[in-house]
Amino acid sequence: MKRAVFLAAVLPLLAQGQESDPSLLGGALWRRPAYDGSASMVTQPVPIISYEGYPWFARTLQGVLEGGLRKQLAHRLSFGVQLAYESGRETSESELLRSINAPNIQPSASVGAHVEWNPRLGPVPLWLLARVRHAVDVDHGLQADLRATVGVLDKARWQAAVYGQATWGDARSVRTFYGAPGFDPGGGLLSGGLGFFLLYDLSSRWVVMGSVERHRLYGDAVTSPFTERRSNTYGFVGPAYKF
Repeated sequence: MKRAVFLAAVLPLLAQGQESDPSLLGGALWRRPAYDGSASMVTQPVPIISYEGYPWFARTLQGVLEGGLRKQLAHRLSFGVQLAYESGRETSESELLRSINAPNIQPSASVGAHVEWNPRLGPVPLWLLARVRHAVDVDHGLQADLRATVGVLDKARWQAAVYGQATWGDARSVRTFYGAPGFDPGGGLLSGGLGFFLLYDLSSRWVVMGSVERHRLYGDAVTSPFTERRSNTYGFVGPAYKF
């Protein structure tokens, strides 16, 4: 299960006024909770990757590290299949998990499919994504995401956007991360997030970007023994090279 929606809004911003997106490669520092619902915070490096080609693509900019094949169905509309990296849960990162000696949940992979639509409302770019991900480890279950990004600023070297995502999980998915002896959660709406993204062009090739997001748990995960906080804040900042 992914820990958060992060590095969220770069593609629609960079694509304003362009028919194709530049590719990006860089790195950022990400400040996050140990897992959704944790009171412990962690800082770690994360990659910035964006190669939005046809038929191949690879990216970290839509909430997970994923790559695969996609096909353009119509102007600004595409369908794809992807293999994604799904984060685990490290006991050592959480004071609560260490105190109860909770087991680690190892990172895994997922396979899935998605549909993307990049319409415009006049000069305002939108980026809409519907995605389904099923863990390769069947015990980790299935998740589905709905994601939207709206560009709100494109002036001089500054660009900004607001974004949001809702994620649903089946019973296996929610149980993997929030189930405990005597607590057997069911599936449904798992989490939602709203964030703000800011990008600054350092030069024709280099940008620096950052984001702050508020993330909130829903459904049975809220009452899990592992949930210390219903809402968490995430943030990142880092440079990337355009090519």
